[in-house]
Amino acid sequence: MAGTRAHRAGPFVIRFDENDDALPFNYAVPDDDVAPTADEVAALIAVFRERARTPRLEYVPQAAPKVEDALLAAGFTPEGRYPLLVCPPDEVVDATADDVVRVARVTDDPGLWHVARVMNEAFDAPEATEHDVARLRRVLDGGGFVAAAVDTTTGDVVGAGQIGSPHQGVAEVAGIAVRASHRRRGIAGAVTAVLTRAGADAGITTPFLTPADDGAARVYARVGYRKVGEALYISLR
Repeated sequence: MAGTRAHRAGPFVIRFDENDDALPFNYAVPDDDVAPTADEVAALIAVFRERARTPRLEYVPQAAPKVEDALLAAGFTPEGRYPLLVCPPDEVVDATADDVVRVARVTDDPGLWHVARVMNEAFDAPEATEHDVARLRRVLDGGGFVAAAVDTTTGDVVGAGQIGSPHQGVAEVAGIAVRASHRRRGIAGAVTAVLTRAGADAGITTPFLTPADDGAARVYARVGYRKVGEALYISLR
């Protein structure tokens, strides 16, 4: 099944989605403490260009402090710096959503379709396709989890999220989405808490996330997430 694949270009690991050129699905991460040369950055750019993708990185500058200068010298521009939040498994706080909302893990394809639709709607992405469902299935196949929030009065899925495949105990909580009709009812926090607990049971010792703004950060803080650094998103347009 075609999908997201990892490639290496010098001191960078790159993840490409073969079916989707959206920026969040195509990016590189540098090795820790690397000081890339101009030739290594040029080679990185070439790999992205060969696949008609925007050269782009998402990483923690504290782990590779010499990378940003090399990228800036090559013409990259920061997209943004976002707080890096982590929640030790024994510190997660159960969040209570609206009384009529039930949050549970999803494993079946019909449920994944509902999750994909809610995520795409919340993030203003095109209508969900089989590829979106396949991407969520790969999360599950890799040891991650997907969760959905259901309004029990209507049976509609109104919120969703995922925690990715773990790598050495580290995994990202992402795609936390709530339909506009059900926002400000505690659903995002409840979904995050369920995913964090599920990850802990599967050996994920360091779940992390990068909220887009202070409002989102406060939601995650209520379930135990705390800032430990920042993440840099940077690209060459």
